[in-house]
Amino acid sequence: MDLRSRVNTALKQAMRDKATTRLSTLRLINAAIKDQDIAARADGGDGGENGVDDGQVLAILGKMTKQRQESARAYEEGGRLDLAERELAEIEVIQEFLPRQLCEQEVDDAVSGVITSTGADSIRDMGKVMAELKSRYTGQMDFAKVGPLVKNKLCSG
Repeated sequence: MDLRSRVNTALKQAMRDKATTRLSTLRLINAAIKDQDIAARADGGDGGENGVDDGQVLAILGKMTKQRQESARAYEEGGRLDLAERELAEIEVIQEFLPRQLCEQEVDDAVSGVITSTGADSIRDMGKVMAELKSRYTGQMDFAKVGPLVKNKLCSG
């Protein structure tokens, strides 16, 4: 079952269960996916009949998670713990649809493997390595943190 179907199934179940927080978060996910579908169609991209693919949905979910983490942090710093808790609850719902996050060792192994498989040997190959990592591990690692790791490995290797 693709991600879009899983979200819709969970949405219907949340309606039946009258789980308001879960339902509103799932509606936000659905809206973000539909916005991306519309943007892809307007750009003449691959949003055609079926809409965006699972890779793009994973990217949307990752972005939504990151936005909520930043908001929760800002709310905590501002003393608004009630709003921070709501953001964290939304993160939990979103993460149900994301693949398991890789641990540090797995990320390091993945980066080393991609560097080897792409034949990257200098910092000029960083874009090629990052593109390959994104195609293989979307939603499984934080690419903002992986970038410096790739850079260090290419500079020292």
